[in-house]
Amino acid sequence: MNIDKLEFVAWMQRILERIDLLGDNIDTLKNKRNSIDGEELLDNQDLLQMLKISNRSLQRYRSLGKLPYYTISGKLYYKLSDVHQFIRDSFNPPPRT
Repeated sequence: MNIDKLEFVAWMQRILERIDLLGDNIDTLKNKRNSIDGEELLDNQDLLQMLKISNRSLQRYRSLGKLPYYTISGKLYYKLSDVHQFIRDSFNPPPRT
């Protein structure tokens, strides 16, 4: 089967448009974070990087009840507002001199 150059270019253009559309959809899904009731959820890796703490420290905060968490399909998540509250509660202002 022979195709002419114009037909080939038209097909390639359609393929490239589809690839661009798929790329846009992937970017949209990647940027859309997990959320519950409109509030962003963070997983363990997000929190470890954000707080720059060890996995054991994070486990200790959960065990002590200092950091509320939610289990969804066996994975741990934290509400962003709870993380902000945890940071505010953990903040110790410098002593006055």
